[in-house]
Amino acid sequence: MTMTTGKLIINTAITGMVPMKGNSPHVPISPNEIVDDALACAEAGAAMLHLHARDADGAPTWNPDIYGEIITRIRADRPDIILCTSLSGRRVSDVDKRAAVLDLDGDAKPDMGSLTLGSLNFSREPSQNSPETIQELARRMLERGIKPELEAFEPGMIHYAKYLQKKGLIKGPWYINILLGSLGTSPGEIRQLSHMVDMLPADAVWGAAGIGSCQLGINAAALIMGGHVRVGLEDNLHYDVARSRLATNVQLIERISRLAGEFERGIAIPEEVRVMLDIRKSPLRSVGGMRNAAV
Repeated sequence: MTMTTGKLIINTAITGMVPMKGNSPHVPISPNEIVDDALACAEAGAAMLHLHARDADGAPTWNPDIYGEIITRIRADRPDIILCTSLSGRRVSDVDKRAAVLDLDGDAKPDMGSLTLGSLNFSREPSQNSPETIQELARRMLERGIKPELEAFEPGMIHYAKYLQKKGLIKGPWYINILLGSLGTSPGEIRQLSHMVDMLPADAVWGAAGIGSCQLGINAAALIMGGHVRVGLEDNLHYDVARSRLATNVQLIERISRLAGEFERGIAIPEEVRVMLDIRKSPLRSVGGMRNAAV
Protein backbone atom coordinates (compact mmCIF):
# COMPACT_ATOMS: atom_id res chain seq x y z
CA MET A 1 0.00 0.00 0.00
CA THR A 2 1.46 3.35 -1.03
CA MET A 3 1.11 6.54 0.92
CA THR A 4 -0.68 9.48 -0.63
CA THR A 5 -0.20 13.17 0.01
CA GLY A 6 -3.81 13.94 -0.88
CA LYS A 7 -5.81 16.11 1.47
CA LEU A 8 -7.20 14.55 4.63
CA ILE A 9 -10.92 14.45 5.48
CA ILE A 10 -11.52 14.88 9.20
CA ASN A 11 -14.91 13.48 10.20
CA THR A 12 -15.85 14.16 13.82
CA ALA A 13 -18.39 12.15 15.82
CA ILE A 14 -19.03 14.68 18.53
CA THR A 15 -21.64 13.13 20.83
CA GLY A 16 -22.64 9.52 20.18
CA MET A 17 -25.34 7.63 22.05
CA VAL A 18 -23.54 6.49 25.19
CA PRO A 19 -21.36 9.19 26.83
CA MET A 20 -23.03 11.37 29.44
CA LYS A 21 -21.87 14.36 31.46
CA GLY A 22 -20.97 11.99 34.26
CA ASN A 23 -18.44 10.36 31.94
CA SER A 24 -17.02 13.64 30.70
CA PRO A 25 -18.13 17.25 31.07
CA HIS A 26 -16.90 17.86 27.52
CA VAL A 27 -19.59 15.73 25.84
CA PRO A 28 -22.12 18.04 24.16
CA ILE A 29 -25.65 16.94 25.03
CA SER A 30 -28.18 19.76 24.56
CA PRO A 31 -28.86 21.29 21.13
CA ASN A 32 -27.04 24.45 22.26
CA GLU A 33 -23.97 22.46 23.30
CA ILE A 34 -24.00 20.34 20.16
CA VAL A 35 -24.25 23.39 17.89
CA ASP A 36 -21.50 25.27 19.74
CA ASP A 37 -19.20 22.25 19.70
CA ALA A 38 -19.97 21.56 16.03
CA LEU A 39 -18.99 25.10 15.06
CA ALA A 40 -15.78 24.86 17.09
CA CYS A 41 -14.95 21.56 15.36
CA ALA A 42 -15.55 23.13 11.95
CA GLU A 43 -13.23 25.99 12.86
CA ALA A 44 -10.58 23.47 13.96
CA GLY A 45 -10.67 21.66 10.62
CA ALA A 46 -13.51 19.13 10.59
CA ALA A 47 -15.14 19.00 7.15
CA MET A 48 -17.77 16.47 8.19
CA LEU A 49 -19.77 16.07 11.39
CA HIS A 50 -21.45 12.85 12.49
CA LEU A 51 -24.44 13.94 14.60
CA HIS A 52 -26.52 12.26 17.29
CA ALA A 53 -29.44 14.07 18.92
CA ARG A 54 -30.36 13.85 22.61
CA ASP A 55 -33.65 14.56 24.36
CA ALA A 56 -34.20 16.85 27.35
CA ASP A 57 -32.96 14.13 29.72
CA GLY A 58 -29.82 13.53 27.66
CA ALA A 59 -31.00 10.21 26.23
CA PRO A 60 -30.47 9.42 22.53
CA THR A 61 -33.44 10.36 20.37
CA TRP A 62 -34.54 9.86 16.79
CA ASN A 63 -36.83 12.92 17.00
CA PRO A 64 -36.44 14.80 13.70
CA ASP A 65 -37.48 18.11 15.27
CA ILE A 66 -34.40 18.06 17.49
CA TYR A 67 -32.19 17.08 14.57
CA GLY A 68 -33.75 19.82 12.49
CA GLU A 69 -32.98 22.46 15.11
CA ILE A 70 -29.35 21.32 15.34
CA ILE A 71 -28.82 21.17 11.58
CA THR A 72 -30.40 24.51 10.75
CA ARG A 73 -28.45 26.29 13.47
CA ILE A 74 -25.14 24.81 12.34
CA ARG A 75 -25.91 25.70 8.74
CA ALA A 76 -26.74 29.28 9.68
CA ASP A 77 -23.03 29.75 10.47
CA ARG A 78 -21.41 27.05 8.34
CA PRO A 79 -23.55 26.25 5.28
CA ASP A 80 -20.57 24.48 3.75
CA ILE A 81 -20.06 21.82 6.44
CA ILE A 82 -21.14 18.26 5.59
CA LEU A 83 -23.67 16.99 8.13
CA CYS A 84 -24.37 13.30 8.67
CA THR A 85 -27.17 12.17 10.98
CA SER A 86 -27.22 8.88 12.82
CA LEU A 87 -29.71 6.21 11.71
CA SER A 88 -28.51 3.85 14.42
CA GLY A 89 -30.26 0.65 15.44
CA ARG A 90 -28.58 0.57 18.82
CA ARG A 91 -31.63 1.78 20.76
CA VAL A 92 -34.39 1.88 18.11
CA SER A 93 -35.32 -0.95 15.76
CA ASP A 94 -38.34 0.57 13.97
CA VAL A 95 -37.20 1.57 10.50
CA ASP A 96 -39.64 4.50 10.19
CA LYS A 97 -38.30 6.07 13.37
CA ARG A 98 -34.70 5.49 12.33
CA ALA A 99 -35.40 7.05 8.93
CA ALA A 100 -37.53 9.97 10.17
CA VAL A 101 -34.62 12.43 10.01
CA LEU A 102 -34.27 11.70 6.29
CA ASP A 103 -37.59 13.49 5.67
CA LEU A 104 -36.21 16.82 6.83
CA ASP A 105 -35.95 19.26 3.95
CA GLY A 106 -34.52 22.61 2.94
CA ASP A 107 -31.87 23.91 5.34
CA ALA A 108 -32.64 21.04 7.77
CA LYS A 109 -31.95 18.27 5.26
CA PRO A 110 -28.89 16.18 6.17
CA ASP A 111 -26.19 15.63 3.56
CA MET A 112 -25.58 12.07 4.73
CA GLY A 113 -27.06 9.36 6.95
CA SER A 114 -25.17 6.61 8.71
CA LEU A 115 -25.71 3.08 7.38
CA THR A 116 -24.31 0.29 9.51
CA LEU A 117 -23.85 -2.68 7.21
CA GLY A 118 -24.82 -5.46 9.59
CA SER A 119 -25.80 -6.36 13.13
CA LEU A 120 -23.17 -6.36 15.86
CA ASN A 121 -22.68 -6.51 19.59
CA PHE A 122 -21.26 -3.58 21.50
CA SER A 123 -19.90 -4.19 24.99
CA ARG A 124 -23.31 -3.89 26.67
CA GLU A 125 -25.94 -4.01 23.95
CA PRO A 126 -26.54 -5.00 20.33
CA SER A 127 -26.99 -2.85 17.27
CA GLN A 128 -29.69 -4.57 15.26
CA ASN A 129 -29.56 -4.12 11.50
CA SER A 130 -31.50 -6.74 9.58
CA PRO A 131 -30.97 -7.05 5.82
CA GLU A 132 -34.46 -5.65 5.26
CA THR A 133 -33.77 -2.61 7.44
CA ILE A 134 -30.38 -1.90 5.86
CA GLN A 135 -31.87 -2.08 2.37
CA GLU A 136 -34.83 0.12 3.29
CA LEU A 137 -32.61 2.80 4.82
CA ALA A 138 -30.38 2.69 1.74
CA ARG A 139 -33.42 2.94 -0.54
CA ARG A 140 -34.82 5.97 1.28
CA MET A 141 -31.47 7.77 1.15
CA LEU A 142 -31.16 7.02 -2.56
CA GLU A 143 -34.65 8.40 -3.21
CA ARG A 144 -33.92 11.58 -1.28
CA GLY A 145 -30.45 12.25 -2.66
CA ILE A 146 -28.77 11.67 0.72
CA LYS A 147 -25.36 10.02 0.70
CA PRO A 148 -24.89 6.97 2.96
CA GLU A 149 -22.07 7.13 5.46
CA LEU A 150 -21.30 3.42 5.28
CA GLU A 151 -20.08 1.88 8.54
CA ALA A 152 -18.14 -1.39 8.60
CA PHE A 153 -17.09 -3.01 11.87
CA GLU A 154 -15.84 -6.25 10.31
CA PRO A 155 -14.97 -7.54 6.81
CA GLY A 156 -18.35 -9.14 6.10
CA MET A 157 -19.96 -5.73 6.19
CA ILE A 158 -17.85 -4.58 3.25
CA HIS A 159 -18.95 -7.69 1.38
CA TYR A 160 -22.56 -6.69 2.08
CA ALA A 161 -21.96 -3.15 0.82
CA LYS A 162 -20.87 -4.60 -2.50
CA TYR A 163 -24.15 -6.52 -2.59
CA LEU A 164 -26.08 -3.30 -1.99
CA GLN A 165 -24.24 -1.63 -4.85
CA LYS A 166 -24.99 -4.58 -7.13
CA LYS A 167 -28.68 -4.19 -6.28
CA GLY A 168 -28.47 -0.48 -7.12
CA LEU A 169 -29.22 0.67 -3.57
CA ILE A 170 -25.95 2.56 -3.12
CA LYS A 171 -23.86 4.32 -5.73
CA GLY A 172 -20.21 5.22 -5.95
CA PRO A 173 -18.08 6.78 -4.91
CA TRP A 174 -18.56 5.21 -1.50
CA TYR A 175 -17.74 7.02 1.70
CA ILE A 176 -17.07 4.30 4.24
CA ASN A 177 -15.88 4.39 7.83
CA ILE A 178 -13.96 1.35 9.05
CA LEU A 179 -14.52 1.20 12.80
CA LEU A 180 -12.14 -1.03 14.73
CA GLY A 181 -11.62 -1.94 18.35
CA SER A 182 -15.17 -2.34 19.60
CA LEU A 183 -15.65 -5.46 21.71
CA GLY A 184 -17.42 -8.09 19.61
CA THR A 185 -16.10 -6.84 16.25
CA SER A 186 -12.74 -6.60 14.51
CA PRO A 187 -9.92 -5.51 16.86
CA GLY A 188 -8.05 -2.24 16.53
CA GLU A 189 -5.07 -3.62 14.63
CA ILE A 190 -3.33 -2.27 11.56
CA ARG A 191 -3.45 -5.69 9.88
CA GLN A 192 -7.24 -5.68 10.26
CA LEU A 193 -7.43 -2.20 8.74
CA SER A 194 -5.19 -3.20 5.84
CA HIS A 195 -7.28 -6.29 5.11
CA MET A 196 -10.54 -4.34 5.06
CA VAL A 197 -9.10 -1.56 2.90
CA ASP A 198 -7.93 -4.18 0.41
CA MET A 199 -11.56 -5.32 0.06
CA LEU A 200 -12.83 -1.89 -1.02
CA PRO A 201 -13.66 -0.80 -4.56
CA ALA A 202 -10.93 1.26 -6.20
CA ASP A 203 -13.00 4.45 -6.11
CA ALA A 204 -14.07 4.15 -2.45
CA VAL A 205 -13.24 7.04 -0.15
CA TRP A 206 -12.51 5.53 3.23
CA GLY A 207 -11.81 6.71 6.74
CA ALA A 208 -10.91 4.80 9.88
CA ALA A 209 -11.87 5.12 13.51
CA GLY A 210 -10.41 3.41 16.54
CA ILE A 211 -12.67 2.83 19.53
CA GLY A 212 -11.27 3.78 22.91
CA SER A 213 -7.53 3.51 23.46
CA CYS A 214 -6.81 2.45 19.86
CA GLN A 215 -8.24 5.66 18.39
CA LEU A 216 -4.96 7.47 17.83
CA GLY A 217 -3.16 4.41 16.45
CA ILE A 218 -5.88 3.61 13.91
CA ASN A 219 -6.24 7.28 12.95
CA ALA A 220 -2.48 7.52 12.40
CA ALA A 221 -2.42 4.30 10.36
CA ALA A 222 -5.22 5.58 8.13
CA LEU A 223 -3.40 8.87 7.65
CA ILE A 224 -0.21 7.07 6.57
CA MET A 225 -2.09 4.60 4.35
CA GLY A 226 -3.75 7.40 2.41
CA GLY A 227 -7.17 7.14 4.02
CA HIS A 228 -9.11 9.62 6.10
CA VAL A 229 -10.03 9.75 9.77
CA ARG A 230 -12.97 9.80 12.12
CA VAL A 231 -12.27 11.23 15.56
CA GLY A 232 -14.48 12.37 18.38
CA LEU A 233 -15.86 11.79 21.85
CA GLU A 234 -18.36 9.24 20.56
CA ASP A 235 -15.44 6.88 20.05
CA ASN A 236 -13.02 7.93 22.77
CA LEU A 237 -13.36 10.25 25.77
CA HIS A 238 -9.66 10.40 26.62
CA TYR A 239 -6.65 12.13 25.11
CA ASP A 240 -4.13 9.55 26.29
CA VAL A 241 -3.95 5.76 26.31
CA ALA A 242 -3.60 5.75 30.10
CA ARG A 243 -7.00 7.46 30.31
CA SER A 244 -5.71 10.07 32.69
CA ARG A 245 -6.79 13.10 30.68
CA LEU A 246 -10.25 13.78 29.27
CA ALA A 247 -10.26 15.12 25.72
CA THR A 248 -12.38 17.64 23.88
CA ASN A 249 -13.44 17.18 20.28
CA VAL A 250 -11.36 20.18 19.24
CA GLN A 251 -8.24 18.73 20.90
CA LEU A 252 -8.66 15.47 19.00
CA ILE A 253 -9.03 17.34 15.71
CA GLU A 254 -6.01 19.53 16.41
CA ARG A 255 -3.82 16.51 17.18
CA ILE A 256 -4.75 14.84 13.89
CA SER A 257 -4.11 18.09 12.04
CA ARG A 258 -0.61 18.26 13.51
CA LEU A 259 0.11 14.68 12.46
CA ALA A 260 -1.22 15.37 8.97
CA GLY A 261 1.14 18.32 8.71
CA GLU A 262 4.13 16.12 9.55
CA PHE A 263 3.18 13.82 6.66
CA GLU A 264 2.56 16.78 4.37
CA ARG A 265 -1.14 16.11 4.01
CA GLY A 266 -3.30 19.20 3.92
CA ILE A 267 -6.71 19.28 5.58
CA ALA A 268 -9.62 19.06 3.15
CA ILE A 269 -12.22 21.82 3.39
CA PRO A 270 -15.93 20.99 3.00
CA GLU A 271 -16.14 22.21 -0.62
CA GLU A 272 -13.32 19.83 -1.58
CA VAL A 273 -14.96 16.93 0.24
CA ARG A 274 -18.24 17.57 -1.56
CA VAL A 275 -16.38 17.15 -4.85
CA MET A 276 -14.65 13.96 -3.65
CA LEU A 277 -17.94 12.39 -2.56
CA ASP A 278 -20.25 13.94 -5.18
CA ILE A 279 -22.40 15.63 -2.53
CA ARG A 280 -24.24 18.73 -3.64
CA LYS A 281 -25.39 21.44 -1.29
CA SER A 282 -29.11 21.36 -0.63
CA PRO A 283 -30.93 24.55 -1.64
CA LEU A 284 -31.44 26.55 1.54
CA ARG A 285 -34.66 28.24 2.57
CA SER A 286 -34.86 31.23 4.85
CA VAL A 287 -38.09 30.07 6.48
CA GLY A 288 -39.19 26.61 7.60
CA GLY A 289 -36.76 23.98 6.47
CA MET A 290 -38.60 20.87 7.53
CA ARG A 291 -40.89 18.49 5.73
CA ASN A 292 -42.82 15.63 7.33
CA ALA A 293 -40.95 16.24 10.58
CA ALA A 294 -43.52 14.44 12.70
CA VAL A 295 -43.63 10.67 12.28
